[in-house]
This record gives sequence, C-alpha cells and structure tokens, in this order.
Amino acid sequence: MSQIFEFTPEQVYPSREAVFQHQGVPPGARISEQSRSLLERSFELFEELAAPIGMLAPISPSDFSEVLTGEGENEEHHPVLQIFPKGDSLALFAATLGPEISDRVQQYFQDKDVAMGYTLDSVASIAADIVADLVQARFDGDLKDASPDTGVLRYSPGYCGWHVSGQKKLFRYLNPSQIGISLNESCLMSPIKSVSGVLIAGPKQIHIFPNSYSFCALCPTQSCRSRIRDLLSSERWAAG
Repeated sequence: MSQIFEFTPEQVYPSREAVFQHQGVPPGARISEQSRSLLERSFELFEELAAPIGMLAPISPSDFSEVLTGEGENEEHHPVLQIFPKGDSLALFAATLGPEISDRVQQYFQDKDVAMGYTLDSVASIAADIVADLVQARFDGDLKDASPDTGVLRYSPGYCGWHVSGQKKLFRYLNPSQIGISLNESCLMSPIKSVSGVLIAGPKQIHIFPNSYSFCALCPTQSCRSRIRDLLSSERWAAG
C-alpha cells in the first residue's frame, strides 16, 4: 500500500552554501552582492511556489526484479542488480516539488533571464533531493526491527547502469500520478523537479561498490561516493 507524505517548503530549504556549491563556487570564495540578491529572491519564490510531496510503496524482491528489468536496456552488470538481492526491505518512491516552481524556472530561461533561472534551478534541484531524502527517512523510520547496522540508500533509473527507460515499469507499479508526477515518451518526469527510484534497506556494507563500471566515467555528479561515505561515516568500512 502506498504512503503519501506532504512537506512544507521550510522543511526542504537547501542551505545557501549548498546552492553556491551546486553552482561551482568554491567554499570560502567571495560571493557578489548580485549573487546574494538572486539567491534571496529565489528563496522567496521557492517559499511561494514549492509544494513538496512524496510517496513510497513497499515492493517484494521478485516484483522489483521485474521492475528493474525494465525495457531490457540496462547495462549487463550494474550496482543495483548486485545490491537489491542482499537487501532486507525494498520500496519504490517518488518525490516532487510540484509544477509551479518547475514552470517558473523554465519561464525565466525562456525570457532569457539566465541568472535568475540558473539560481532558482539550483535551489529547486537541491530541494527535490531533500524531499527524496525525507521520504527515505520515513522508510528508514518504518524499519522498527532493523539492526543498528541497517542502512538505506536510494537508486534511480538513469543512474548506475539502470537505464532511464526503467521509469516505465516503475511508474506502472508505483503510480506517481497520485502526487502529480507524469512520464513523457522520453521517460522524463513532469514536473521536472521530481525524483523517483527504489529504496534498499539492508546491511550497510551491501551498498559499497566501486566506481569502476564503464558508465561511471560518464556520470556528471559521482554523488554516490558522498552518499556511501555518509552512510558508512560511523563504520569501519570505506567506499571503494
């Protein structure tokens, strides 16, 4: 059975430091008054326009195996394929900021107000991940009988060798239209500032994988490295 969670914009505010880092500004660098003003205006718009909401639905390993197979376009070997059979609990999830803030970002770019569009886009991109993190935390909190070694990480189509076309089966199983998310023919989500995937709970060490797959070199963020490190920060293991 699906669970739906509504959040306030205040619950998903990114830090100012995170926004500037997302924009490529080195820590400690001088921030111009124009950049500060753009960010403050972006936060005002975010509070006005964002409607954060998320959902999750538990899924059995056999059903997830079918979802993961997708359209048959995954890499032959990829981390999710190796990790999920070792997990104790699985759930599909989706999270979004709603249509209004995504529409405003696009409008700024259409109006050639690149600076404002870029800044609001950065705020919204980080906030969408925070919504997904909050949904993950709800799933983690439901694991009442989990051992202290249990850790939860999320994985999404389009990353880690799971082809983006995997969204089709994920959407058929989860039905994120319940929270206003749709999928187009290119398997891109609408609203744009949305995240979906699977939550895998199990012993923390199952989430350790090397970034030596052929597709890792093409990943623009390498964000899995920091997420694995955060998960294991209090443990003896280190990410590969």
